[in-house]
Amino acid sequence: MLRRLHPDQPESFAFSPENQKWAEAQVTKYPEGREASAVIPLLWRAQEQEGWLSRPAIEFVADMLNMAHIRALEVATFYFMFQLHPVGSVAHVQVCGTLSCMLSGAEDLIGICKEKISPTPHTISKDGKLSWEEVECLGACTNAPMAQIGKDYYEDLSNQRFGEVIEDLRNGSAPSPGPQNGRFSVEPSLGLTTLLAGEGDRPSTNESVSLAEKFNDTIKKIDGSEVNLSVRWDKQ
Repeated sequence: MLRRLHPDQPESFAFSPENQKWAEAQVTKYPEGREASAVIPLLWRAQEQEGWLSRPAIEFVADMLNMAHIRALEVATFYFMFQLHPVGSVAHVQVCGTLSCMLSGAEDLIGICKEKISPTPHTISKDGKLSWEEVECLGACTNAPMAQIGKDYYEDLSNQRFGEVIEDLRNGSAPSPGPQNGRFSVEPSLGLTTLLAGEGDRPSTNESVSLAEKFNDTIKKIDGSEVNLSVRWDKQ
C-alpha cells in the first residue's frame, strides 16, 4: 500500500522541553556514529506528542540524528504504526480486523466506527475529536473483539460497550481499558478452572489496567509530564 504524507502540513515542529530532554537522552544509548538507530523511538515520541507525524516532525528528528531527510521519511512511510495524516484531537481508534476478532464481531465494531465517527477510515469526525482505522492483528486474540485506543487495549467488546466507550471519549472521559466484560485478563470467560490458589486475593484489575489508571494516561498525549523521566543510560 502506497503511503503518502498529508497534503496540508504545519510550518514547523519542535519537541516540548521535556520531550526534547528525553529525545537527547535516547540518542546517548547508541555508539558515536550510530545515532540514527534512535530514529524509531524519536519518531514515535513526536507522534505521541502531536497525535500524528507531519513532515516537519520527521525532518526535525532527522536533523537531530544527522540523517538525510529521505532516510527518516523512508522509516515513517514504511511502518503502519506511524500516522501520516491528522487524527482526532481526543483519540484515534484502531479496530483489529484479523481472523479471531472478525469471527467475534469486529465487523460490527467497524460499523459502529462508521456510524459514530466517520463513514471512512482516517477521516476525522465532524467535531474533530475522533478518527478510526481497521488494523491487522494486535495480538489479543483471546480477548476478541478488541480495539487499541491511545496506548491501551479495550478488549472483549460488545457492540453496546464499544459504542459507550466512543461516547465516553467524545464527552471528555477516559474509560478504563482492558477487558470490558469483567474478565481479569485472559482466563476463560466463565472463570478460572485451574491455578485457583490466591484467586480471591488478586486486585480487581490486572497490572496493565492498574498502571493506566494510576497515571491517568490512557489517551493522554505524551509531553514528558505524565511520569518522571528515567534515563539512567544518559551519558551526558
